[in-house]
Amino acid sequence: MTSRAFHLSLPGASLVSAPQSLFELLDSGVRRILDWPLFTVGNMPITLIFLVKCILFLIALSLLTRISRYILGTKILSRTKMERGVQYALLRAFGYVVFLLGLIVGLDTTGLNLRSLLVVGGALGLGVGLGLQNIVANFVAGLVILWEGPVKVGDWIEVGNTQGEVTRIGARGTWVRTFDNQVIIVPNSEFINQRVSNWTANDRIVRLSIPVGVSYNSDLDEVREVLLAIAKSHSEVLASPPPAAIVTGFGDNAVNVVLRVSTSLMTERTPTIKSDLFFEIFRVFREKNIGMPNPQRDIHIRSVDAPVVVTTQATHPAP
Repeated sequence: MTSRAFHLSLPGASLVSAPQSLFELLDSGVRRILDWPLFTVGNMPITLIFLVKCILFLIALSLLTRISRYILGTKILSRTKMERGVQYALLRAFGYVVFLLGLIVGLDTTGLNLRSLLVVGGALGLGVGLGLQNIVANFVAGLVILWEGPVKVGDWIEVGNTQGEVTRIGARGTWVRTFDNQVIIVPNSEFINQRVSNWTANDRIVRLSIPVGVSYNSDLDEVREVLLAIAKSHSEVLASPPPAAIVTGFGDNAVNVVLRVSTSLMTERTPTIKSDLFFEIFRVFREKNIGMPNPQRDIHIRSVDAPVVVTTQATHPAP
């Protein structure tokens, strides 16, 4: 007796197997594209999925660097007595170290031979030689500024024609806020190649000089007492070092006197302090009849061909 095999075909079986094969085909195609080697570095092929992983790794490493800097600044350095500029320099250096170590660990984890990066380094060196000199010079200058500390965040500096407070030291340039609350980004290399005046490098005390001219008929002892009293009455003038009023010379029309005061207020307020002192000096001098002569010139006429008419009354044209 012969046996026969019966095959049962279901109509829905083709409908189920067809989408599965389509998805598998698409999945294999996407994987083939992602695993397709774009180029090789040494013996390691660089694929699209590898580049995506590298981008995600760099984003995560940047976030980790910022979080670690935030924790170091708020939990540790903020409780110390370090100056704000020193704290900023330490945070920047710590961020660079964390990012560099994380980058080295990430490259080593992927199995990339670091020696093969010499080729990339050579290409970068060629790029630097062709047009990246300024970027590299500013970056190195920024590292020197953070390490040596000639300019720190919070210092009041003057470089070239720019004068203001340092608010940020970046990788390429330093942010300087002027009197007008305008931020000027100065390349870091200018702080290395040019002369820089740092008013607050040693401490926050700033000395102001107020020049005053008084007539020759004035009592200089009284002038000195009045100026010192005005300086001491100002709430933002320091008692130590004490104010001083000195004579700097004899001018053509006045005796030149300078009032020197010191203040520990942020130097962006110095124009206001000087203005307050000028206002008070002018007011007190008028009350005490201390003369502040204007510049005068004597004209000597030796010879003229036409007659000279001298009048003391103002003439007005006829209507």
